[in-house]
Amino acid sequence: MLRRRFLAVIATCASGGLVAAEQEDALWERLRAGGYVLLIRHAATHPGIGDPPHFKLGVCSTQRNLSDAGRRDARAIGAALREHSIPIGPVWSSRWCRCVDTARLAFGRVEEEPALDSLFRDSDTAAKAKRRAAQARIAAWNGQDNLVLVTHDVNIRALVNEYVDQGGIVVTRRTDAGLEVVGRLRAHGGPN
Repeated sequence: MLRRRFLAVIATCASGGLVAAEQEDALWERLRAGGYVLLIRHAATHPGIGDPPHFKLGVCSTQRNLSDAGRRDARAIGAALREHSIPIGPVWSSRWCRCVDTARLAFGRVEEEPALDSLFRDSDTAAKAKRRAAQARIAAWNGQDNLVLVTHDVNIRALVNEYVDQGGIVVTRRTDAGLEVVGRLRAHGGPN
């Protein structure tokens, strides 16, 4: 009896893994057509939350930055997208160094976008204004290739109400109501 339960659990886990792999394969296929918005949380950083007390936006040495693992993960994100032949259009990033570095390591290019800057310490009014600015910028995008936004967990939660691990990718598409989550991708070795 115990052996049958164990085998049933193994079979369930294995079939769940197959379903997840099939769903991920289908998502990669959809991305090849373009027209999606990829919300990427910056790759792994040195431990901590937020930034040190005397943080300065233009000075990376005052911020929480990518760890060695984060730099590897950022490169792996770009490599996975290239390996799957995903067309990448604009790459916009928060001006925080960990986001800019993630974008540069993954894609080799980046346009800094203040509307993607961290909402972590913003007032309600400032956070809403920043979210509206990001939504307006996304709405104005031409929709060709795939748009990449490298930002912070708090910003992704504000846009699509999804928690994202460092280096995680949420695939969305534009709708009249904003962004709709289509799925998630695991493009590096860490948790997602």
